Amino acid sequence: MLNEFIQFNLHPQLMQAVNELGYEEPTPIQVAVIPLMLEGRDVIGQAQTGTGKTAAFSLPILQNLVLGQGQVQALVVTPTRELAMQVAKSFNDYGRYRKVRVLAVYGGQPYGQQIFQLKKGVNVVVGTPGRLLDLIKRKVLDLSGVRTVVLDEADEMLSMGFIEDMEAILEQTPSTRQTTLFSATISPAIRRLAEKYLSDHQVETIERKQLTVASIEQRYYLVKGADKLAALSRLFEIEEIGSALIFARTRIGTGQLAHELTQRGFPAETLNGDLSQDARERVLGRFRRNQIKVLVATDVAARGLDIDDISHVINYDLPQDLEGYVHRVGRTGRAGKTGIAISLVTPAERGRLRRIESFTKQSITRASLPTIADIETKREEALLERMMVWLQRNRCRREREMVIELVEQGYDPVDIAASALKLSRIEEKQRPIAAVAEVKDFHPRNRQRPNNRGNGRKQGNGHASNGRQRGNKAREEGMVRLSMSAGKAQGIRPNDVVGTIAYQANIPGYTIGAIRIQDEHTLVDVPEQYVSQVLDKAGAIQIHRQAITIERA
Repeated sequence: MLNEFIQFNLHPQLMQAVNELGYEEPTPIQVAVIPLMLEGRDVIGQAQTGTGKTAAFSLPILQNLVLGQGQVQALVVTPTRELAMQVAKSFNDYGRYRKVRVLAVYGGQPYGQQIFQLKKGVNVVVGTPGRLLDLIKRKVLDLSGVRTVVLDEADEMLSMGFIEDMEAILEQTPSTRQTTLFSATISPAIRRLAEKYLSDHQVETIERKQLTVASIEQRYYLVKGADKLAALSRLFEIEEIGSALIFARTRIGTGQLAHELTQRGFPAETLNGDLSQDARERVLGRFRRNQIKVLVATDVAARGLDIDDISHVINYDLPQDLEGYVHRVGRTGRAGKTGIAISLVTPAERGRLRRIESFTKQSITRASLPTIADIETKREEALLERMMVWLQRNRCRREREMVIELVEQGYDPVDIAASALKLSRIEEKQRPIAAVAEVKDFHPRNRQRPNNRGNGRKQGNGHASNGRQRGNKAREEGMVRLSMSAGKAQGIRPNDVVGTIAYQANIPGYTIGAIRIQDEHTLVDVPEQYVSQVLDKAGAIQIHRQAITIERA
């Protein structure tokens, strides 16, 4: 078959890499964007994750690079470190025969190696806004030679409060640069950003995929954040799992969850951005061969995962975007098989769940967790089933001799059998059934609406200055109130609070609850499961270049 990428007239070294990666037919977003970028046009690409947009911008950038120069010629800005690593890897894969120098820069890593590589000379930099700005301020990242800038998942960066950082970064690049923006949605904020920084741009929209759920059973369990692991363990006791793909929000979260599941007798492995390509392939090979049944992954690490035999997709954490739910759930129920999609939802995430239902036009059924009695019954049934197998095989010659010896010593055969069963159940003692707190049902229509009079105007992100902010009234169940050492006097706005906490603590902004900005401090409600993440960053938080302390209220 003729490789259809030939239509783009790419450099032979790029075509060699594309062929070796197995790409033959470009995706719609690639067909739309690659020719425009090759011409030097500014572009907005409206496309969801998983449509091939990374190749859509990386191939034109690699084609237009002037090799032999040490300065940065292309900059890709991403919202997360996982995506930065993934995009940088794609550049290296596509540019393997062009000797391109690509560097991923992101927080949580030492500056030394990144600075060393920049001084040595880099062609393409891929990074998160915070680390990019830090390197610019240290005068080790020079963007004066940049010819192309890509803002990847721009809508996500806006929702995380990165607008000022993005603008500060763009101001460091030449006005003659080519700018490409990718976003799943084109909101008014995206349009304003485009009008300000893109020149005579063209918009290319790729229709989003809708969820096909005829063969997928969707359900959710309402649990407190602290009880998620216990809830998941209970489900693993009851569900008939062929293979399960569990999604956690962060790279660190995948490792912790896989470790805890393994400790509880449910062996699991991770798939995240820390893995080398070789390690990733080994893990996926074991998963495909059913040598491991449980894989815990981040969204970014699971991109490109194409396995037809996944019986369960489990959202340990709900995805940050609505289309992310479609991508996750679509990995089960393939090839004519049935599948099960399970979501663990905290009280603070119920609104997010409703939006997912609205987006997919599907109802997600609320289910009840298995009780302790359910699990004990299931364990006993499994034990008896194993016993029946051995009784039918009749391969217990030596064990039968041991029983006869005990009977001859005067022991009752029934007591001997009971003792043997007791011994076989010792491993169950290592799997205690953890308690799960009851979460009361919730009916939004029965809630009293806040008083929106006076200063209750809405301000960005859905937070209001007095209306939605409930001050010292009772917190929503599952939330913990924190106090920040800055308020109206320091010019703090709701968007500042949401964006800063979401970015610094690596949590989704939409989970942050009520905010009340006082004269000298601010109260903010954070889901219980994220409190430690936020407090861990208490010494690193800055708003408007002011150091902010944060503690429990």
